[in-house]
Amino acid sequence: MAGSFCSRGLPLEGMVILSGIIIFGFGIGECNLMPGKKILEVREKIKHLKSNIVSRLPTGDGDIIDCIDIYKQPAFDHPALRNHTIQMAPSYDPNIEETTTKANRLQNQDSSMNLASRLWQKSGSCPKGTIPVRRLPQKLPLKTNSLEDYGRKKPCSSPPLTRINKDISSNLQQSNRSVAILLTEGYSYSGVKGDIKVWNPHVESDDEYSTSQVSLKSGPYYDFESVEAGWAVNPSVYGDRKTRLFVYWTADASKKTGCFDLTCPGFVQTSSEIALGAAIYPLSVPSGLPYQITLFIFKDPNTGNWWVQYGERINLGYWPPDLFAWLRGNAETAEWGGEVYSSKLEHPPHTKTAMGNGQFPDYVSGNSGCIKRMRIRENSLVLKFPEWVSTFLREYRCYDAEYIGDYIEDPEFYYGGPGQNPLCP
Repeated sequence: MAGSFCSRGLPLEGMVILSGIIIFGFGIGECNLMPGKKILEVREKIKHLKSNIVSRLPTGDGDIIDCIDIYKQPAFDHPALRNHTIQMAPSYDPNIEETTTKANRLQNQDSSMNLASRLWQKSGSCPKGTIPVRRLPQKLPLKTNSLEDYGRKKPCSSPPLTRINKDISSNLQQSNRSVAILLTEGYSYSGVKGDIKVWNPHVESDDEYSTSQVSLKSGPYYDFESVEAGWAVNPSVYGDRKTRLFVYWTADASKKTGCFDLTCPGFVQTSSEIALGAAIYPLSVPSGLPYQITLFIFKDPNTGNWWVQYGERINLGYWPPDLFAWLRGNAETAEWGGEVYSSKLEHPPHTKTAMGNGQFPDYVSGNSGCIKRMRIRENSLVLKFPEWVSTFLREYRCYDAEYIGDYIEDPEFYYGGPGQNPLCP
């Protein structure tokens, strides 16, 4: 395991090319492909968003960055946030560990160095008082029923009651989604954290995606609420198959609320350093250097805001509690792992969309999806590894998971798979 991501060797932090996401850039040339009502919706959205641009920056990877007035960002179009006052930083230092292990010491020493270089700086940076937002590619197909649906996961019903495992939370057992996760429940959670190894998995169809994330959830399976952060390959949202940083939320199991990044009102961005929807660079490759991103979702005890922190020090922004009902309090479940969305699950031919890097769990060489330094926060402000964890799989012949907790200083979680294979036709 020497030199692998999940060994006890020195990790390398994934660096992020500045980019974000915003709903405009649908060129007029594409409008003739859409119904008249959508054309009007798109034009109105473009007009509204362009009025808030302070400046714009090209990037080295083809993205265009618009610098948006922080007080005119999309979040404040949400009815519950019209009179919201921005919290520019958490009210306390969230990185309080119960114990300091060797792995923690190495990570803390290395994180600031590995975050220092960003390619977007070659093109300048957004001025003070603005946030960087990636412009949506013009040729991205608009396949949703309306702009309100864009950027939201497709809602999916739970399996029939006869197929539900009553020992596992039902919101894990949703149709059209395959997961390989480590979870803890039974307490009240105000934070979840992990170091996620970064890959670029194959995604077969434009309407499918593959993600690796940390998340907090509450509520019944048919109407659950969640906040999530991680990396994704999601052509339907980002218009390409690059691995990108994401945040996601929903207050009703993705039926009518929630979205990735800033594609709908909700998430309040405060960082001018890294934008949502960012292309992550460099990526891990087999037999090469391992790269990871560190993500931490935590609740500010004074404001109730659910913050997302990247790389130990950069607070990206937060979801206000006004968006939620169950998550106005703490979460019921904390999770780490991978997810694949496809309409071609649980029946042949299975999708070839991969989870992790497309390999089954490999704790020897680390050549698979992997999350380490997993932490939760309960009622106190102290981070710790949970007292109880369990793995959950939807399709073990297609995607698998392995928890390594014995005889090591800090437990590790490996997951992933190729999707379609001889055992998963």
